[in-house]
Amino acid sequence: MAPIKPHWVQPSHPDIQEVIVNEAAFTTKSISKISLPPFGLFAKLEFPPCTMAPKPTYATVQMDRDKHFDLNSDLLYINHSCEPSLIFDTSSMTVIAGPKGLKPGDELTFFYPSTEWYMAQPFDCLCGAPTCRGRIAGARDMTSAQLEGMWLNRHIRDLLEERDAGLKAKQEANGTDGTDGTNGTDGTDGTGRVNGVDAAPKADPAPAPAGAQRRGPTSRELSGEMGGDTAVQV
Repeated sequence: MAPIKPHWVQPSHPDIQEVIVNEAAFTTKSISKISLPPFGLFAKLEFPPCTMAPKPTYATVQMDRDKHFDLNSDLLYINHSCEPSLIFDTSSMTVIAGPKGLKPGDELTFFYPSTEWYMAQPFDCLCGAPTCRGRIAGARDMTSAQLEGMWLNRHIRDLLEERDAGLKAKQEANGTDGTDGTNGTDGTDGTGRVNGVDAAPKADPAPAPAGAQRRGPTSRELSGEMGGDTAVQV
């Protein structure tokens, strides 16, 4: 999808944000013009200029399970980072400084999975942070360890709880959690014996034939993209 051409008066936030436009697609970035203490207010997400989006696109922000909105401002050019300088709080409709605060010259970034559950246009992160998560496809496809310590919006936390509860229920139904204490998942009595007889060891599965392994997605250098085409898929 081609980058969106601004249809709003620029600059939209001249007192707080400097937009640096690069020729390459999706490489425009934003720089802070102000200092803020940790969690200080950077900007409000107001309607207007924000408008509800009829469908999610790479330029929308997810604000609830199935609601997305367009920023319609230069806030669109705030990129993703795994160590973000800003937080997009869709509950209060505000953009606030991260836990380290903000100073002039800092790049303005936020953690896309903090708002986006599922991104139909994933990308390989190029933020360069020591804690870089690599592939960014939304919170749905991230582990608890990958999200640990990150500020997440309420709708993302709720969806994660539902996802994890569903996975746990499925594991318990399949007897794969090892907690039933009666039957092991291999059909034994939980002690490695079947009717008091030592069970024969299982043979290792045969390796998959060459070429049968599932290939991952190709690398896409789109670290400057906003949010991604999002949709709620649990």
